[in-house]
Amino acid sequence: MPQLTECILVNSPAQHTLTIRTTTSVEKLPELIGASYAKIGRYLAELGELPADVPFVAYHNLDMQNLDVEIGFSVARELAAQDDIKPGEITAGPMVFAMHQGPYREMKPTYDKMAQWMADNGYQPLGSAYEYYFNGPGTPEPQLLTKIVMPLK
Repeated sequence: MPQLTECILVNSPAQHTLTIRTTTSVEKLPELIGASYAKIGRYLAELGELPADVPFVAYHNLDMQNLDVEIGFSVARELAAQDDIKPGEITAGPMVFAMHQGPYREMKPTYDKMAQWMADNGYQPLGSAYEYYFNGPGTPEPQLLTKIVMPLK
């Protein structure tokens, strides 16, 4: 059973990003995420840069057979593009976030809790959902820790 935390409203500053945006099926997502993190990591090393935060995936839709995802890292400043690696920005503004502990496949209750919190507090989601992964492959599923963030209007 996943561990649910309270939803928290934050006013987040803008964040520069370096990402790969693509479409994929949910079944292919884990392999794509790993390959994308590795590719961006190599590029950051070439530039002599470090990520500014843990890796994330932005989910731009919920079509499990044709997911529109943006995979990458927050970075300290705007960096140049290279091939399919593009600079971007997560805009500043109000966001709701919650921590999810447990298997990725059991995130639905956390998302449901966030949706209920938004409804109860007069907010609507604005754009994409971001999942920040604090650990990953090799971590026992009950110990997986993911921060979920949604911009609000």
